[in-house]
Amino acid sequence: MNRIKCECGHVNPEGTVLCEACGKPIEGNQHIDGNDGKNILNMRYDGTARRSLTYRKSFVDKVWGFFSSVKVGVWLIVIALAASALGTIYPQRPHIPANAISRDPAIFYEQTYGVTGKIYYQLGFYDLYGSWWYMILIALIGVSLVICSLDRFVPLYRALKKQKPKRHVTFVSRQRFVSETENVTGEEIQKVKESLHKQRYKISEEDGHILAEKGRFSRWGPYVNHIGLIIILIAALLRQTPWFFLDEYVWVREGEQIVIPGTDGEYYIENKKFILELYDESDEKFRDALQKQGELVPKNFQTNAVIYKKNDDGVIGAESSLDKVIEDQIRMNHPLKFDGYTLYQAGYQLDEFSTMSFKIHKKDDSDAKELASFTVDLTNPEKEYDLENGYRVKMGEFYPEYYLDNGEPRSKSKYVRNPAFVFYIYAPDTSQPEVSFIGIGRNIAADDNEYKLGIINYTTHDVSGLTVRKDYTLPLFGLGALIFMIGVIQGMYWQHRRVWIHPQNGKVIVAAHTNKNWYGLRKDIEKAISQTTIHEVIDRQELDQRNETKGGKS
Repeated sequence: MNRIKCECGHVNPEGTVLCEACGKPIEGNQHIDGNDGKNILNMRYDGTARRSLTYRKSFVDKVWGFFSSVKVGVWLIVIALAASALGTIYPQRPHIPANAISRDPAIFYEQTYGVTGKIYYQLGFYDLYGSWWYMILIALIGVSLVICSLDRFVPLYRALKKQKPKRHVTFVSRQRFVSETENVTGEEIQKVKESLHKQRYKISEEDGHILAEKGRFSRWGPYVNHIGLIIILIAALLRQTPWFFLDEYVWVREGEQIVIPGTDGEYYIENKKFILELYDESDEKFRDALQKQGELVPKNFQTNAVIYKKNDDGVIGAESSLDKVIEDQIRMNHPLKFDGYTLYQAGYQLDEFSTMSFKIHKKDDSDAKELASFTVDLTNPEKEYDLENGYRVKMGEFYPEYYLDNGEPRSKSKYVRNPAFVFYIYAPDTSQPEVSFIGIGRNIAADDNEYKLGIINYTTHDVSGLTVRKDYTLPLFGLGALIFMIGVIQGMYWQHRRVWIHPQNGKVIVAAHTNKNWYGLRKDIEKAISQTTIHEVIDRQELDQRNETKGGKS
């Protein structure tokens, strides 16, 4: 790495625009950070060297330079926002309704949304936020933020760390705010110092040169923003891992005990009872609204649940026992929380079939006298039933939620809401079965059948729809958002202001610089010199613009 020695004796890194010690412009390097040789110095990072603008040779240098570009970072964010918007057109895979005809994405999107849904699925937008390319895009934004921050933070830190009152005359005379005054007394300079001190400027002196500075911490606002954004991006990536985020939907029947999905078989839930309460139509407060609704409106639906935890005693071959963790009610807006998991009451299904009993009778028997009967457990149906009197029945097909699709029997879901069956009936001492199709409101048997099936009884139960959620990323999102807002406030409501008082050959040069709010800085200076003969500072940028305008007109 080449070094550049200034006439003041300070050795600067290659790429430095303004000497780190005295501030004198280094000839030939002004173009590196955008200084075009005009009267006003480019004070970005106080002229210190940036890696991305200095090193351009190796592959690492080129990658660093690419990601250090603000334009690259902005385009990555724009692409991510556009992709995120596409992901909101249709529900993402985890949010396919539990009561959908099919929760298989390949079927759901085409059946529900037609051709556009099919295209949406084929392009992979149905699982956008968990896709590999979206994760890479988020990671690239994080890489861009880190490299952008380091590329600018390091030179800025070096520049601000070496703030000296004594600067080269070129440095102070080429600031945007400058004034020159002759015959300034020491008392007047002292008044200026005291006034600036009262305005909460920090005063430092060196050989009669004075630097008044305040609000330096505001320069770190953008980098604090970046830290907050990086934490948010990390939280977004962690949200795709099962260790930090879980969002599952499960149906639990009354009296049923099942494993809670996403807990690796560690936790179980038992639905002791489902309760549904409706608004009373006779209640005057809600009568008009209920009549407009035209249907029953739930006031409350809840699940009385018991949570168990699997207890392995450590004995090989021994059955695991279940220890009760908590027993409570799960209601709308009143979830049940345990060991980092949260259960929300999200839906319900009333009167789902539990069992259905059938009888066999002669087809031409007008009294339908029962020859044999059997009961099917619809939650766990058997394939074959051996009955009394030598009869035998095999289940050929079972449609939990029966419907016809182009004349073909199908099931909308696996939930037993409209059951239908294809049974094979074996009479005593026969090997050839008779085929019967039976369901609610339908009973079809072949013309040459001797026997027929009939429904004699059924039982129902209610089913609770619960959302199982675990989210350890929320604290990270909250921390990132808090840090981001601190950076916004830090950079928005404070400014880094500097005023140099430079004695030079019997006159005093007053120069000033700020990263923003030049009007406020001018007011501070006017207040400080109000009781002295020191001239007001001139805004050289406005003066140059006026001269250019006059030159153009002439």
